[in-house]
This record gives sequence, C-alpha cells and structure tokens, in this order.
Amino acid sequence: MGVLDPARRRPVTLHDVAREAGVAVSTASRALSDPGRVNVRTREHVQAVAKRLGYRPNRLAQALPTGRTGMLAILVPDITNPHNFGLVRGAEAQARAASSTLIIADTQGGPELETAHLDRLASSVDGFLLAASRLSDTELQDLAERLPVVLFNRRVEGLASLATDSADGSRQIVEHLAALGHRSLAYLAGPSGGWSDAERWRALSEHAAASGIGIVRCGPFPPTLDGGPAAADVGLATGATALIAFNDLLAIGVLRRLAERGVPVPAHVSVVGYDDIFGADFCSPTLTTVAGPVDDAGRMLVDVLQAGRTPEPVITLPTHLRIRNSTGPAPAPPGG
Repeated sequence: MGVLDPARRRPVTLHDVAREAGVAVSTASRALSDPGRVNVRTREHVQAVAKRLGYRPNRLAQALPTGRTGMLAILVPDITNPHNFGLVRGAEAQARAASSTLIIADTQGGPELETAHLDRLASSVDGFLLAASRLSDTELQDLAERLPVVLFNRRVEGLASLATDSADGSRQIVEHLAALGHRSLAYLAGPSGGWSDAERWRALSEHAAASGIGIVRCGPFPPTLDGGPAAADVGLATGATALIAFNDLLAIGVLRRLAERGVPVPAHVSVVGYDDIFGADFCSPTLTTVAGPVDDAGRMLVDVLQAGRTPEPVITLPTHLRIRNSTGPAPAPPGG
C-alpha cells in the first residue's frame, strides 16, 4: 500500500487511516478510541499508521457516543484587561492537566455578546467558566440546567462560584486611608449593575461609615484606561482627598489624567485600585491596589467544574492591599 500524499491539504480522516492500515473503518475506530476491544497486533499497527499519517481525532465526532468533547470555554468581559491574563493562564494550565482544551471568548462586558457566545459554544464544550457574567440570575440558572457552569466574581443561588474577597479588600482600603488621615473619599464606580461593583461600593460605604469617614459614589465609568479622564475630573470635583477606582485600568487612567492636569499624587489626592494587574507597579506613581490569587482562581474554576460536587461550592478567595506610592497622608485643609 502506498503512503498517502504528504502534500495533501485536507485533514487526514479515519477512513484514510483504515484504508492505509488495510482494516475496516470500525476496526480503526476501536483501535484508536477503545483499544481494549482490538487485539494487540492490530491495535499497534493502526496506531502506528495513524501517527505516521498525522491523524488527529475529531473531538466533536468522538463526543457523539460519549456526550463529552474534552473542551471547556471561559468567557471574560475584556480580554485586553491584564487582570484576566492570570485567570486564563491558570484555567488553561489546569484544563491541559486534565487533558481538556480551553476555548477563550471575549464578551466585551455585554450580555448580548455573552449570550451569543454561549449559544454558539453550547454544543461543542463540556462546560462554561464565566467571569463577571452580566446575565441575569435566571438566565444563568437556566444555562446551568443544560451544562455545568462555574462563576467567577459573581454569586447566583444554587450555582458554583468563586469570588475574590472584595468586601475585605475594601475594608483594608478604608482602614489604610483612615490611618493616613483621609476623611473624605470618592468611589469611581464601574459598570452599572455589575456584581463586583455593587459589592465594592457596599463594603466601602459600610466601613467608611463605621470609621466616621465621608464617601460619595461617582459614575458609572467604563472600567478602562479611557474611562480615567472623566473619572478623575468628577472625582476631583467632589473635593475628596482619596479616589478609589473600580479597577486598576480605571485607576491608571485616573493617574494619567491627574498628571495632565498637574495634580500631584499623593500630595494633593491619593488613588487606589482593585486587581493588582500587570503594570500596576510600573505606572507613576506606582499604584496602591487590592490583590487576589487570580492564577489560583483560574485553576480552581476548572477543578470545581470537573468535580461536579453537590451542593455547588461557593468559594471566597483572600485579598490583600499592596501599598505603593499612589497613597499618602491626607493634605492639610486650606488655612490649616
């Protein structure tokens, strides 16, 4: 039998392997997917032919009898946000260790695009990892009736979820700023209706009130560098001595705008973010921010999805405040 033309453009199929090995297609299929049902000599021969031809099994075709594709999907709200790099890296490493392939989709923070991705991928994956989902609780519960789902930085009754402890991170921010003498804070809010945004504002306002500190909510603002100029201008107009941004991208955009306006940080106003993204310690001044174990979160998302435990686990990951140069003592009041 002649070797199949290596210059061929189309993928090698199971039929090609069977023809080259001189066996029936059903025998070739069993030798590659259920080798225990084929004698050793035939199995080794078919596997050697498949390797020589560069045969790659069709995951979707294999899924027909088993119902599993060996693929998982992670949906993130902004693939350009460095905060998501660690999450995806951790999830991909754990999926690979479990012999699964991870598909990444960017929802751009919109429920319509998120729904479109879910609809297209539902028949091709074994489950979804959803970061900061913008779908309603009902929509997510309906999705979980069809496929395994694990949420990151979102809580929904009855669904498995992991979340960084924004509440404790917010407590650390307020206590840090209070110790520096700040008595007026402004929170520069993120996406309207976002779960993390609501959690951060709730905790910030509660801890500020308990410490006798005034705090105002400004926004919402796009959680991006481009959202920074408007957030900085609005925050400064409140007269607050410290600005707390929804995330690091927004905070770094705020720092850029303050530099443009000649407002010294932290001599005139302090700035704090959330996420401790790559680059938070490169900007000028370096950014004080709340950090969490994002790589670990990505790995845990895959573990929880594949474990399929009941009841569904609800996991909170610890956070800590990284104090850098963007925060300092509150400025003395005029005439003080």
